[in-house]
Amino acid sequence: MADKPFKRPLAAHTGVEVIETLSIQHVPFSERHGKLWKQGPFWFQGNFQPFTLSLGFIGPGLGLSVGWTVLASALGLLVGTFFMAFHASQGPQLGLPQMIQSRGQFGYRGVIVPLAATLFTFVGFNVVDTIIIGNGLQSVFGWDATVVGIGITLIAVALAVYGHDWLHRAFQVLFWCSAPCWLLLSAAILTGQAAGPAGDGADGGGGFTAVAFMVQFTAAAGYNISYAPYVSDYSRYLPRDTPTPRIIASVFCGAAGSPMWLIPIGAWMAGTLGVNDPLAGIRTAGDQVVTGLGAVLTLLSVLALVATMGLNAYSGMLTVLTGVDSIRPLRPGRRARVLTISGLAAVWCAVGLSVSADFTTALGNALLLMLYLLIPWTAVNLVDYFSVRRGRYAITHLLRPDGIYGTWAWRGLLAYGVGLVLMVPFMVVGPFTGPVAEALGGVDVAFVVGLAVSGLLYYALTRRLDLTAEEPAVAASERELTLPEPEPTEHPVQPTTYQEVSP
Repeated sequence: MADKPFKRPLAAHTGVEVIETLSIQHVPFSERHGKLWKQGPFWFQGNFQPFTLSLGFIGPGLGLSVGWTVLASALGLLVGTFFMAFHASQGPQLGLPQMIQSRGQFGYRGVIVPLAATLFTFVGFNVVDTIIIGNGLQSVFGWDATVVGIGITLIAVALAVYGHDWLHRAFQVLFWCSAPCWLLLSAAILTGQAAGPAGDGADGGGGFTAVAFMVQFTAAAGYNISYAPYVSDYSRYLPRDTPTPRIIASVFCGAAGSPMWLIPIGAWMAGTLGVNDPLAGIRTAGDQVVTGLGAVLTLLSVLALVATMGLNAYSGMLTVLTGVDSIRPLRPGRRARVLTISGLAAVWCAVGLSVSADFTTALGNALLLMLYLLIPWTAVNLVDYFSVRRGRYAITHLLRPDGIYGTWAWRGLLAYGVGLVLMVPFMVVGPFTGPVAEALGGVDVAFVVGLAVSGLLYYALTRRLDLTAEEPAVAASERELTLPEPEPTEHPVQPTTYQEVSP
């Protein structure tokens, strides 16, 4: 079938003063206004919030000492961030949201399968964030949790609606406001000033168990792997010639740096102060250093977490629109993004305000479920991008139902499904313990199995894939995307305009 004309924007977008118009469309080369140096601080601030601090509560809650909790977390972060950071290179090269690119492995409609897993992750994170903020501010300041939950949801929705540039800007401002306060608190912890009369030793009386160590390791690994489905959502505005090693290193250092800082503080709070709520721990520890520091840090931490909720809402919107587009092709505009984000917000706010459960247990189980669902996908996606197609995609065909990647790509779907099924015997989540995990004494190594099985199986299934047959479509796509842009008007700073189609 002959190539169909690829619709291009009518005017170039510049600046951050307008609501972003692009969503699941390709970002034209003329609109690549992103800066590489912003990626590290962006992902650093993305993890520089109370959810990250909460991960430090998991190990001590299971009897693990602070020292072992820190070690398990550090190892898990190195593993999880390694896979997450490699996805960042796909944004500059393809100029597409992460899950649109996954059509190359799963097919135009087949991508709905991993889309369901990623949507669960985005909504799940915001549910937990709503619980953290609502319960925390009620405990610290006595504020009504329902009012707080609705208020933070509205702020997150506004950030997500305004889009990519405003999310980057919000994270930069929060980083420079928060970092000095956290440095002050960290120095006080190291010198013993933050413990106050409640301090009873760095290890809080805990010890070591293999099960607790692996739970902490897996939770830390899953934390940054759960970012994998939307890393390129925030790197797709970078120029196409952005060096791959530099973007990977920047995202890795940023995304791993803040958890390496905050998780030990969370473990110290749980083991030394005996707290089980991150905001209450921040308030208690901060006020031991300087009166009022606890309140300031608490509010800054809440704002950082709300900005991250905007991040999840933005990528959740891209996920939903990708799913709708996979069934009925559309070219969504502002109306579609506002309606989609508002719908997601109603769901996470309602669930977050109604859930009542042990926080540490719920957090650990949520992270494990996210990890299980995403591990086979990240293995398939990275193997395809780096080892099979080596970054060579017909980008316009990823946006077409009649593209060369097919409707249901059986290789990717089979590799994902087999990996997910074979992980089950190794899982330990909630009341369920798989038979192999039980034989190992309750140690959960399911994510290792998922990575190996899905990655290797997909590689084996694609050994006979005729990539030379894709080259004419790749070449045609490149020519289409590099057509000359319309001549700039007298007033070039205008928002991009598209035909509006509601989902």
